[in-house]
Amino acid sequence: MSTTSPEIQALNPAMSIGQIAVDLPGATAVFRRLKLDFCCGGHLSLTSATAEKGLDLQAVLAELAQLQRPSTPTGITEPNPLIDHIVARYHQVHKAQLPELIRMAQRVESVHRANPNVPAGLASLLEAVQQDLLSHMHKEEAILFPMLKSGGNPFVNQPISVMRAEHVDHIATLEKLASMTNDATPPEGACNTWRALYAGIGQLCDDLYNHIHLENNVLFPQFEAKARQAMGGGGCGGSGGCSCS
Repeated sequence: MSTTSPEIQALNPAMSIGQIAVDLPGATAVFRRLKLDFCCGGHLSLTSATAEKGLDLQAVLAELAQLQRPSTPTGITEPNPLIDHIVARYHQVHKAQLPELIRMAQRVESVHRANPNVPAGLASLLEAVQQDLLSHMHKEEAILFPMLKSGGNPFVNQPISVMRAEHVDHIATLEKLASMTNDATPPEGACNTWRALYAGIGQLCDDLYNHIHLENNVLFPQFEAKARQAMGGGGCGGSGGCSCS
């Protein structure tokens, strides 16, 4: 499923690769693989940097364009298409985001350890986020989502309640990330890697808030009410969740 949105603007090859690394989360992984130095050589335009390496500019632009994603949740509400969207737009993206963020955090903490603004412990926190999210998303993909795609059942509120409780934990972790990184705002004079790291954390936080919103407020309620009725009761079982909308 493509998540490209018409409001996303085309990349400008005249931009410096350092600025692209900061503005486009995920670009640092592309530049590292292509051996484009976005830190010390970040002043070069994408056109010049690719020409120096003998790279196909259009191919690089196409790869970078795949990283551009809409920042707002989709208007999809039907359960099956919505689940497919959540997996493609959020699960797959989180899995791609975190390894690069961890690598950059380790680099920043090592290189700038003498800087009083360095986010000491950030890499460890991101590793914990990765572990928790991978476990959470596996449970959704292996158990809950197939159950919902088959129409749900009278007992579906139990796994939904577990996911809602884990969402609360995720929000608490996002608050720790915001506190540790000054709301993903790099200090004055931060290098390109530090700035790119915080831009990526900002995107991760936005994505995870939107991800949780779609599940808690759009997907899950469609099954919770039916399950309560099937069990012959009212009440508010399966509520809980976070106030992240």
